Amino acid sequence: MASFFGKKPTVEQQIRQNDKILKKQQRDLERDRGALDREEKKLEMEIKKAAKQGNKQAATILAKQLVALRKQRTKSYSMGSKIQSIGNQQKMMHSNMKMANAMGTTTKTMTQMNKVMDPQKTMQVLKEFEKESTKMEMSEEMINDTLDDILTESGDEEEQDAVVNQILDEIGIEITDKMLNAPSAAHSKIGETSKKGITDSDIEKQLAALKDL
Repeated sequence: MASFFGKKPTVEQQIRQNDKILKKQQRDLERDRGALDREEKKLEMEIKKAAKQGNKQAATILAKQLVALRKQRTKSYSMGSKIQSIGNQQKMMHSNMKMANAMGTTTKTMTQMNKVMDPQKTMQVLKEFEKESTKMEMSEEMINDTLDDILTESGDEEEQDAVVNQILDEIGIEITDKMLNAPSAAHSKIGETSKKGITDSDIEKQLAALKDL
């Protein structure tokens, strides 16, 4: 009736319903086996009683009933095993369905990702990135070279000399003052007098002054 007036049950709902039915059948079988066990004990007592009384016919009839009862109990256990097997198969089918659904969802996700992440477009983007990165490195190198050329002017040499002299002064070397105070040597041969009248003695004094630096 539910299929005519209601929605068709989902797989999850149907499995829960089947599991409930199987469990109820197992409980019914267990109750039946309990009753069979009690009936078996009762028959065994009656057989012993008939045997003591020497009533062979009654004992034979009761023995046949006992054999039939035990067969019925064996069938009950067999049916219980089958029901349990069906329940296990249903659980495995349910698990397989879950895995199949998971695989289907994963496949859809991968398909969507492949549509979004086109391998060819991705490779093209990487190539463009590498190309522009190389251009940027070249541009940076050219800019640095240009800045070095601009900043390295004639005035920089004077500043560098000033820095060098300052450092020398800090460490106690007054080479600039001594060089300025040292007499200039005339470009003349030894033993001759230059146009400014510098003699060999003057040259020796200049050399001695330079040694003191």
